[in-house]
Amino acid sequence: MATPVGPYTPVMRSGDLLFSSGQIGIVDGSLVDGGFEAELSQALENLSEVLAQEGATLDDVIKTTVFVLDMERYGAMNDIYLRAFGDHRPARSAVAVAALPLGALVEIEAIARASTT
Repeated sequence: MATPVGPYTPVMRSGDLLFSSGQIGIVDGSLVDGGFEAELSQALENLSEVLAQEGATLDDVIKTTVFVLDMERYGAMNDIYLRAFGDHRPARSAVAVAALPLGALVEIEAIARASTT
C-alpha cells in the first residue's frame, strides 16, 4: 500500500460509507515511471488497496473525483478508468488542477459503501 505523503489517513469510515484520501501513482514513496497512464493505473491500484483495508472493492465505489493536470488526457483517463471499474459506473467528477503532490499528473479519490459489521 502507498504510504501517505502528508498528515492524513488514507481511508475513513463513517457508518457504511468509506471516504478515501486522494491516491496518486506512487510505490514506495515515489511516482511510478511511464507517465500519465502508468500513474493512473497505479493510483487506481492504490485506491483498491486502501478500500480493501475496510473490506471494500472498486465495485463498492459510488463516487469518484479525478484530478488531472491536463484535460487533453481525458480520453486516456476514461480508457484506464473503464479497465479498472469494468461495467460498474460510479458517479464521477473530473477536475483540471494546476499541480498535484510529488509532481503527479493525476490523482483519484472515492466514496464507497461497505457493511457496518
